[in-house]
Amino acid sequence: MRRFELKRSSASSYAGLIEKIEVLRSTLRLASRLERPEIQKLLKQCNVLRDGVMLLSRKERMLRGMAAGEGNDTAEQTNGPPKRISAKQRRQALVDRSFVFEGVFGESHKLMESLEIAERVAPTDLPVLIDGESGTGKELMAKVIHANGSRGDKPLISVNCGAIPESLLESELFGHKKGAFTGASSDRKGKFESADKGSIFLDEIGELPLQGQVKLLRVLQSNEIQRVGSDTATLVDTRIIAATNRNLLDMVREGSFREDLFYRLSIIHVTLPALRERRDEIPLLIDFFSDEAAEKLQRRPLRMTPRLHTFLLNYDFPGNIRELRNIIFRISCLADEVADLPHLPETIRPLTDAQAGRSKSKLTLVAAKKAASDQAEKFFLEQALHEVSGKVTEAARRMDMNRSYLQTLLKKHGIRSKAFKGKAAS
Repeated sequence: MRRFELKRSSASSYAGLIEKIEVLRSTLRLASRLERPEIQKLLKQCNVLRDGVMLLSRKERMLRGMAAGEGNDTAEQTNGPPKRISAKQRRQALVDRSFVFEGVFGESHKLMESLEIAERVAPTDLPVLIDGESGTGKELMAKVIHANGSRGDKPLISVNCGAIPESLLESELFGHKKGAFTGASSDRKGKFESADKGSIFLDEIGELPLQGQVKLLRVLQSNEIQRVGSDTATLVDTRIIAATNRNLLDMVREGSFREDLFYRLSIIHVTLPALRERRDEIPLLIDFFSDEAAEKLQRRPLRMTPRLHTFLLNYDFPGNIRELRNIIFRISCLADEVADLPHLPETIRPLTDAQAGRSKSKLTLVAAKKAASDQAEKFFLEQALHEVSGKVTEAARRMDMNRSYLQTLLKKHGIRSKAFKGKAAS
């Protein structure tokens, strides 16, 4: 049997090349003698070169895996309990094994655990469920898992389950035949057929209606889809990666998410911590998004005052990475030379001493109004849940309110729907 001969170019050399390319990109952005079009042209060439290096890295990893499969007798054997290693060492180990991930991930312990799970599951075809707060990088993690698997050169199709009207959901996911409904003027492939041989990313899976959940379960069980208006089933070879910012187990208990689908999707479960739990990333992300904003806005990278930088390092970012990116793009656009606190959105901008003094006289009235409003809102929500025995979906329907928004309000007031089970008003 033929054996694979691999030179010791190793993945770390690829990582070194990428690092040199990144240094070159940063240098080009600061170049003063070149015209902007020339800089843009060179940056594009750097991007092409970087993509090529990462592709070579991925191919070598695949070859190494095949070689390891033929020569297990050379594998290292370790005895005794595993040694504890730092997040930095674990990250370097991922790089050394040619695990491809873009540089917007930091080195927190929780995040490294998630990346290690992603590394192990990527070469398989197992479905993956990624959860975490909105804006924590779930779609990026899905791209990482897809890129490091055998389907990396095939399409990754993204679907936002919360953005598709329920009446069009089945057609959007599975396609339709000509004449299946009004407006179906021709045959159309759905997202699953478009992702054949590749992967499909189902974002906000918790927003999928029950009818859509039944259809998705069939795909997981039999790898078959059926276009709307068709009597024949079509085989699809698609890997499913799903993501949610909701607690699906709570939804299972409420009856709004199918238990069998949950366990099918969560064979591999990856949780992304909130940005406030991985603050080591904030300086990295500030630099990364500053470079990105400079490139898109065609201006020099952002400079900021020490007090603005300190504020960003200590801010909790309820919107996580997405909020940080939006803030960096905003201040990059609004600031002339140096960004400062006044360039922040007014909703998060800290008050100056003078503003704090002027607001003291209004504080009592404003606080009283807010407290009264919150109390009335909480009473209204509790009454609604009481009338429907804690069924969130039914309460949302009666109030003509989006279910996810109702969940947000319940979370805000600390209301648990299961506390109202069996307490419907007569």
